[in-house]
Amino acid sequence: MGVGSPANGYPAGVRLLPNAVTVLNLCAGLSAVYFALQGRFDLAIGAVLAAALCDALDGGLARLLDASSRIGAELDSLADLVSFGVAPALVLYIWAFEGTRAGWIVSLIFAVCMALRLARFNTLIDDESAPPYAREFFVGVPAPAAAMTAGVPLYLWLHFGDGWWSAGPVVAVWALVTAGLMVSRLPTLSLKAVKVPPRAAAWLLVGACVIFAVMFTVPFLGITIAALGYLLLLPWTVYRHHWLSKHPEAWDVPVRQRRAVARAARSARRLGLRAPLRRRVAGRAGAVARGVRRRLDPEGAARREDAASGNGRAAHGPGVAPAPRGSGRRLGLRRR
Repeated sequence: MGVGSPANGYPAGVRLLPNAVTVLNLCAGLSAVYFALQGRFDLAIGAVLAAALCDALDGGLARLLDASSRIGAELDSLADLVSFGVAPALVLYIWAFEGTRAGWIVSLIFAVCMALRLARFNTLIDDESAPPYAREFFVGVPAPAAAMTAGVPLYLWLHFGDGWWSAGPVVAVWALVTAGLMVSRLPTLSLKAVKVPPRAAAWLLVGACVIFAVMFTVPFLGITIAALGYLLLLPWTVYRHHWLSKHPEAWDVPVRQRRAVARAARSARRLGLRAPLRRRVAGRAGAVARGVRRRLDPEGAARREDAASGNGRAAHGPGVAPAPRGSGRRLGLRRR
């Protein structure tokens, strides 16, 4: 996305290719509104799909040609706002809400949530405090996926005709739910981090053929299935994000080897063991907290230590030294 330096070895015209694809993204989004005004909602959906394809290509071309720049990133965000925020909102308004104030409010909310989602995405790009696994996830539903998901009632209407899915309140609630998913803190899967192993390449080609056949024969039903399938992945994505946050030992492990880490973690839980890293961190944190308490309240800390030692002597009897703390865990025993 953007014009690179002459030192990268590519001609100036080639280096402009990512920006040209981004402009095509913008033009496709505006064309979707034009087709909706003409009543050609099928072509409007096709224009949004073309914008999503351009959005997927411009970033890859920029990295391939070493042509990334700040102006390209800003242009990409503006094109995404128009193609995936303004255009879908206007298409839904023209189709289901035209002439209603409530429908216009819904369209405004969707477009504003898209702007907020893109603004947050731009700020998180430069976040150096994020853990290593954060690059595998988006925060909230990404812009192209949200635009595709918001149009599910329209796809069903184009395939099946009128029904409860094309009623104004249903369309409004669905659009608001999609807008809420955009600005939510839910982790969603980033397709950039998905890697297909070589042994699964044949199955991937078969799946691509099936998708092409479905999109060619029943395109709107196929898009609906894809959008709903993406939403059904959200619980698994949240679980995966939560699991990675609790297992730092898997952060730098390749995705294909994380199953072994997960099996080892499950075996440790069945044996009543704890991860060594987390125990060391907890022990050090406790030592720091006790040191801070001694400095702030030395007399109270001394009383607490005397009381703790007295309780230990009382529990073990006179003249018997209490067992060192943590010895039961080292022997594999559990506390009753």
